[in-house]
Amino acid sequence: MLINKLDNVDINLSDGHKYALCDIKCGEDIIKYGNPIGHAISDIKKGEHVHTHNVKTNLSGNLEYAYEPKFYDTPAVPTDRTFMGYVRENGDVGIRNEIWIVNTVGCVNKISQKLAELTGARYFPHPFGCSQLGDDQTITQKILRGMVNHPNAAGVLVLGLGCENNNIDVFKKVLGDYNPNRVKFLNTQDADDDIAAGVALINELKEYAAKFERTPVPVSKLRIGLKCGGSDGYSGITANPLVGRLSDKVISHGGSCVLTEVPEMFGAEHLLMQRCESREVFDKTVKLINDFKDYYTRHNQVIYENPSPGNKKGGITTLEEKSLGCVQKGGLSKVVDVLDYGDVLTKNGLSLLNGPGNDIVAITNLMAAGVHIILFTTGRGTPVGAPVPTVKIATNHSLAERKSGWIDFDASPTLDGNPLTDELFEYVVSVAEGKETKNEINNYREISIFKDGVTL
Repeated sequence: MLINKLDNVDINLSDGHKYALCDIKCGEDIIKYGNPIGHAISDIKKGEHVHTHNVKTNLSGNLEYAYEPKFYDTPAVPTDRTFMGYVRENGDVGIRNEIWIVNTVGCVNKISQKLAELTGARYFPHPFGCSQLGDDQTITQKILRGMVNHPNAAGVLVLGLGCENNNIDVFKKVLGDYNPNRVKFLNTQDADDDIAAGVALINELKEYAAKFERTPVPVSKLRIGLKCGGSDGYSGITANPLVGRLSDKVISHGGSCVLTEVPEMFGAEHLLMQRCESREVFDKTVKLINDFKDYYTRHNQVIYENPSPGNKKGGITTLEEKSLGCVQKGGLSKVVDVLDYGDVLTKNGLSLLNGPGNDIVAITNLMAAGVHIILFTTGRGTPVGAPVPTVKIATNHSLAERKSGWIDFDASPTLDGNPLTDELFEYVVSVAEGKETKNEINNYREISIFKDGVTL
């Protein structure tokens, strides 16, 4: 399958791997998606397998970029389309009406688990909040604040120990204003019977949550997170382009989408920079890319580290190749904002979110940014899920069939010319209206917080 007329490799649809369309000399660029994905480290004959044994990345350190905007025709679509969601007292909209337990510290993980088992609330264990310092603690607090404020939670119990750095009094300063009917606090060291006290508070939250009913809200209120993991040679030609078309459709209706995984923009960042709606957003995007490269070098890691073993097995050769496939999830819409790790989405349209590609860290980051649903494309399969519905989209039919307990949507029919854009849009709306994803059915809901600092 030839993806772009400029390519000098094509894709064998039986395995997703690349093969040379012509003789390629040592040192020449390997072209896929119309862009270089590396260079040949030996002569490659027409028809030969093109992969890690004869290709090396072109990536290096920080680059200089020029703002040369290139916008695509993705007009807004006047619509009265709605979905049935929960309108909160502050005007925010949720697609679930759950009770969440949010720990200030990992020491109370087992208490939160017990409370969840007794009450049906959701809990999300993590190991942080005790002896963190400076920016490292701030990172944890920002993610936990995003969880507490997330509109999919009708009520939240903030559970603390009492002696941690991120104790409830400290965390309240980070949290800011809150609705005391919606957010309750329990410092377990202060309660003679912490379980009984926790159950009582959760029961109060349940009573509060019961007042909310689904009502029609415009689809412009939808906020979608975009993620991929365990990619293969099909990712950039089936699932990721499909999600990109879905992203453009949501944005055309006034909604919002968020693209993260900064290292998986390396080598394709120029395509995003072309679509920055202003010089200010462009400058933020340049900083986003170069700051993450600096993070690599501070830790003596190479910027061009190849994809994971699973990615390689699936046909992905270099980071550029993975990136050029990954950024397609952002469609063709303008980039309207750049968010730092733990920041909350504020603008309609396509935003970029600072953060790593690690699957659990990335979906946690997206959730804390306020997305309702995460579209997670995969060519290898994964059971992982965020606190919010996490839609697994298979790049190939074999995976969708074999791991039906994990996969929600099969993108493989796009190979036969079926775009599936409308089908995926309707599926997303159905999830927003209550249809459970596989991660919800299996109760595979986890968080992981990025760590970059000193622990006492």
